[in-house]
Parts: sequence; C-alpha cells; structure tokens
Amino acid sequence: MKKNFNQYSVKSFETSIKDLSLGKREVAMYLSKFNVIDSDDDMIKKGAFAKSIKERGPGSGSNRNIAFLRYHDWQHQIGKFLKLEEDEKGLLAIAQLGTSTKGEDALRDYEDGIIKEHSIGFQYMSENVNWIESEGKKGYYEIEEVKLFEGSAVTFGSNEYTEVLSIGKSENKNDLIKKLSKEIEIVTKALINGRGTDERLYNLEMKLKYLNARLIDLAIIDNQIPRVKAIQQINKKTSFNWVELENLLNQ
Repeated sequence: MKKNFNQYSVKSFETSIKDLSLGKREVAMYLSKFNVIDSDDDMIKKGAFAKSIKERGPGSGSNRNIAFLRYHDWQHQIGKFLKLEEDEKGLLAIAQLGTSTKGEDALRDYEDGIIKEHSIGFQYMSENVNWIESEGKKGYYEIEEVKLFEGSAVTFGSNEYTEVLSIGKSENKNDLIKKLSKEIEIVTKALINGRGTDERLYNLEMKLKYLNARLIDLAIIDNQIPRVKAIQQINKKTSFNWVELENLLNQ
C-alpha cells in the first residue's frame, strides 16, 4: 500500500485505556503500540514520536501542542495531555478531561465504557519510512518517525470518516464525498474570513487537512480523482468562485 506522505493520516488502537481517575478527571491510555504490524502494514518503532513530543508535547512551551480531541475533530477538544512518553509498549499518554460540556460527556463515556479505543492523527515522514521484506510474507513498513498532531478518543473505533473503506455502496460514497466537500467549503471560508484567535484559525487549518485527506481516500476507492482535484484547486485559491464550487458539489 502506497503511503500518502503529504496527507493527514489516522490510525486506531484497541483496548488502549490503562487507568481512569474520575476524581482527578484523568485518563491514562496508549495512543500507539510499538513493534506490531497493523492493518496498514505499518510497524511503528520506539522513537517515532520523540521529536513531536519534544517540540510540541506537554511542557514544550509551544503554542501548537499535540491536542486531545474526539473523533479527530479540531473543534471538539475534550481536554489536554498532561504527559506523553514512549515506553517499551507504545506511546503512553495521561490526559485531563476539561470541564466543558464536551469534556464532561467524554468523562461519562470513559466511566461507562463507551470509549474503548484511541486514535492518532499524524503525518508520515517519508525519509523515515522503510519497506521491510519479510520471508514468506508480503512485508511491512517500518515507521521510525511521524509528525504527531493529535490523539483522539473514539467510540468503538468508528466514526463517519475513519472507516471510509467499509462503505460498500457507491451512492453512499457519493453522499459522503459531497458531505466532506461541503465541510471543506465551510472550513475554508472561515479561514479566508480570518476571524477569531490564532488558536481557532490553527484548529480550522488542521481540520481542513484532515477533511482533505479523507476526501482523497474516498476518491481513490470510488474513482473520482479528477473531480476531487478540481475541488482541491478551488480550495487553494485565496478567493473563491463559489458558483464553480457549487457546480462541482452538485455533480
């Protein structure tokens, strides 16, 4: 499987909750596991997250810290990471849930066992991905470094964008492509308007990266690359031709 080095990628892990403290509103979890070949034919190695943690982890002083989200939604932050570190098993995280409605809902979902998995949003670093031939098997990618953007709580590993390959009917794919395209239109318009804090604009930019990557995933499996490329070209413009975009979305 060819890696999309310039895209926002996601990867989920099962049974990744290590501990939960309701009083402190803290949850300990593994966001990633090391030395396991996953369904993407990836094996993430210890050290893959070291640079991201150093540059944007808790205590780094960065204003672009690795975010704690739900469903990879940059407008759905549920708390903050207090600790991110690599051990022999994987990427261990300790996070504190916020007191907002979204944070409170997530805390209750942890308590009730609804949140059972976590997922990371990241970008492959092409110079640190190596294809390893495996005797008698198809081989795997050895991942020595990724750029980690966020860790997300997910409900049984399912949400409408990360499981795009499971969509069986073409008409469902088309509907989702239109929905994603509309979301991209909304987020891009908000970025062009430039209103709000620097943090808000950064979150919108990251959400746009994520949505674009999911749109490309769908286009690949539904043979709609020309249409998606046309949408993305409009997306890159500093001023929109909204009529042109609307015509593409309605095709």
